[in-house]
Amino acid sequence: MRAVILGLSGLFLGISPSWATGAVEESLRPQSRPGAAFTPAVVLNDVPTQVLRPQMRPAGVEVFHVTANPEFDRWIAGFRGRALSQGISGQVFDRAFRGVRYDPDVVAKDRNQSEFKREIWDYLDNAVSPVRVENGQRALRRHRRTLDRIEAHYGVEKEVVAAVWGMESTYGERLGDLPLIGSMATLAYDGRRGAFFEKQLIAALKILQSGDVTPDRMKGSWAGAMGHTQFMPTSYEAYAVDFTGDGKRDVWSDDPTDALASTAAYLKRFGWRKGMPWGMEVQVPRGASFGSTSRMPSDWAARGVVGIDGRPVRDFGSARILQPAGPAGASFMVFANFDVIKRYNNADAYALGVGHLSDRIAGGPEIQASWPRGYDPLTFDQRKEMQRRLQRKGYAVEKIDGIVGPNTVAAIRAFQQSVGATPDGLPSQQLLALLKRS
Repeated sequence: MRAVILGLSGLFLGISPSWATGAVEESLRPQSRPGAAFTPAVVLNDVPTQVLRPQMRPAGVEVFHVTANPEFDRWIAGFRGRALSQGISGQVFDRAFRGVRYDPDVVAKDRNQSEFKREIWDYLDNAVSPVRVENGQRALRRHRRTLDRIEAHYGVEKEVVAAVWGMESTYGERLGDLPLIGSMATLAYDGRRGAFFEKQLIAALKILQSGDVTPDRMKGSWAGAMGHTQFMPTSYEAYAVDFTGDGKRDVWSDDPTDALASTAAYLKRFGWRKGMPWGMEVQVPRGASFGSTSRMPSDWAARGVVGIDGRPVRDFGSARILQPAGPAGASFMVFANFDVIKRYNNADAYALGVGHLSDRIAGGPEIQASWPRGYDPLTFDQRKEMQRRLQRKGYAVEKIDGIVGPNTVAAIRAFQQSVGATPDGLPSQQLLALLKRS
């Protein structure tokens, strides 16, 4: 969640969100547009999200700027009747809406979700950064007993659950701090998808009525994504679980148990198969084209597609070949579990990020193939040096973490403009050399 306009705490190239219109079963949150193998996304501060889904505010942005709006107040009065007709008690409604005011900042975020698009390699640089991998391994050690229990109960590998947690809220660091009722009421009244957000608002009121959380603790992203793994209210209603046994499905608690178990329950519901990889990097014959054909790995091997180690891939199940940057970049053999991850966020980039992060948390290698970047990239340590130099020059870089999010991209562009260079925002060797000279 989390300083990004989306949720990936640190990813600066998520998935362009477009709101889901189907039933809640189809996704946890508004989904990215389906289509190409890789659809760039949006994110907010310099620590991923989501991203790939509705994002959080960037650092320095006012937390909850509200304003008087008589039309909005009249809308609330009308909505109260609709909520009560759907089983919400007047007492619950009035308590939830006490002090709620129209928030123009939320509307602005909803209407400005197209900035900071980047390519798949930039996305993965951030989604699976050394810091995110290290923090994921630390989180896995700290919560191993809980994650082992969740894995045993739901049959979803603990590294995958941890990877979703890392992508969605940076392992609980960025849950979102906006009052959910106010944000969603604003969007239901004045957003691009009023009917969608009114449905989410009704679900949020039902959650309050169930006693799982109080209005003061019900906070999240500006678009309503909640808790450690960023459930939308309708998805929470359908899939959240009380794994601690305390009678509440508490995805906001400092204890992430319910949130992590709810994520595993969701993945299991949509067909996760334990022991089947999400996918793996492979070598493909030069000049081969694949389309969306699915075959068993042994069949792919007969056509020259083998693991990165040169050996045929085991027959885990039918798989297709994914080349998110075309034949000039890395190739992956992806299985049914890849598509299960996409039910959480319908974007190839997101599923690649979760899958690869889970492999790295488990001690697996980095992606071996090179990407067609078009520029000489910086190493992780060099990206931190770049951020330090920008910060020393007075540019608004919030954290020295090697994660090139929107704040860092904006700082790069501002610096490039100041010295007459092309403001491409790329974290390149050429940029670092320019910073050293100036």
